[in-house]
Amino acid sequence: MNTFSSIEHSSTNPTLAVLGFKRQLVYHLHLWAFIAVAPLVVVQWQHHHFLLSGLLILFCVNALAVIALLRLRDTYFLKGRLFPLLAVVSAAYSTAINGHSGLYWAYPAASALFFLLPLREAIASNIIFVTTMAVVSFLKFPETDFWRITFSLGLTCVFSMIFAWLVGKLQNELSRVATTDPLTGCLNRSQLADILNSQIQMRERYERLSSLILLDLDHFKLINDQWGHLAGDKVLKEMVLRLRKRLRESDRLFRVGGEEFMILLPETNQHECNLLAHQLLTSINARPFLENIKVTASAGIAEVSKGETWSVWLNRADQALYEAKSSGRNQVVSATNQPPSDHQSLGTPPTPVAS
Repeated sequence: MNTFSSIEHSSTNPTLAVLGFKRQLVYHLHLWAFIAVAPLVVVQWQHHHFLLSGLLILFCVNALAVIALLRLRDTYFLKGRLFPLLAVVSAAYSTAINGHSGLYWAYPAASALFFLLPLREAIASNIIFVTTMAVVSFLKFPETDFWRITFSLGLTCVFSMIFAWLVGKLQNELSRVATTDPLTGCLNRSQLADILNSQIQMRERYERLSSLILLDLDHFKLINDQWGHLAGDKVLKEMVLRLRKRLRESDRLFRVGGEEFMILLPETNQHECNLLAHQLLTSINARPFLENIKVTASAGIAEVSKGETWSVWLNRADQALYEAKSSGRNQVVSATNQPPSDHQSLGTPPTPVAS
């Protein structure tokens, strides 16, 4: 088995990559907003608009705080919620005292909200924004201008909302495709290290046990050779369905190789894991696949030990699976906490599942 080495060299977690892109977007929006607004502080001060200058100074300070914390601590200052407040107040007040020259800033501010806030919060903020600007426009401009401003700003918000929604859907779909095996729908290896580490942290902090099962179909190459790869793919898909029927919602099922799968079982000790592994093997060979293809599987199991890394934990299960394979297949072997060369079964010796 080479599960440990292949996973250790797998690609970066796609979910973290998406979050990284979002942080870059937030960073650049605040950076360019600061660059655009900072000169206006001086301009408004020279026009003796001291309150507006103060609001713009607060806007710039907030932008700098967001930029600095993203750079230094990788945290989003107040999750961007000061931006809409200051943008609404500044744009509305600037329009009230400066007329059309203040109005122009409302459009980029309204669009930016959809990329800085969660969609629902951005929609709510822009409803308030458009309503406020409509009231100011009604009081400040002729009626024809009021209708033009209200509808154009409203349409800008609608178009930005649709674009932001589509971008969000695309990001979610890309994350799903990048983290899911396309054939079986199982998780792939991209998130495996992070998920195992989270269970190790639960073990270290709260003494909460987790176990994992490495499961490999026996002689799967013969199925591909005799019935073809299409039949082999159908066997894998049906086998996953059989496994899922035995698993809880909190359990995680990964495809880590061609015919090799890993099951993470939170809140499960080694004895419980051993019982489940035998049940899974029974469900696999209980009836033929595709009417006449008989399949068996082997499994290695391991409970997380205090102080070990995810790679050691996974390697112990991998060694147990290797022992199950080399001992005749169609059986479960439990790992011990000893080095790989000293692996022995724990508790009741594993017995082959009936064919």
